[in-house]
Amino acid sequence: MPVDTSPVGKTYDAAEFEVDADRISAFADAVGEDDPVHRDAEAAKAAGFRDVVAPPMFAVVYSAGAMGPAIVEVIADKLPLMVHGGQEFVWSEPVCAGDRISTTAEVKEIYDKGDKAFYVFETRSRNQNGDEVVKATWTNIVRGG
Repeated sequence: MPVDTSPVGKTYDAAEFEVDADRISAFADAVGEDDPVHRDAEAAKAAGFRDVVAPPMFAVVYSAGAMGPAIVEVIADKLPLMVHGGQEFVWSEPVCAGDRISTTAEVKEIYDKGDKAFYVFETRSRNQNGDEVVKATWTNIVRGG
């Protein structure tokens, strides 16, 4: 049975995220990042950042609020059959403690390939100044079509 492609093009309201130094430090610890710019404001400023800077993959943390509702709505009752297919990121402005990140999500593509359905989402995250900090493509695969 062909997959329902009607959600393609649908966008979701922005999810807001307040970035703080403790959250950055905890994430850095979790991923084994030991650079002091992720924990010490003075080290970060000496390196040219505005404040403690988030590791690039911290994007997953502040994007989750936008991705969650999109995935739940579009994939819905197929969630138990879903596996992670991949992620692609294009980073821009660094994310630092004190930033307010606003992330929107859009369903970019849905297609069948064999007995699997592919769901491709795009998020765009901007800081409080309107500067894009990351554009991400998220691919989820549902086994069994």
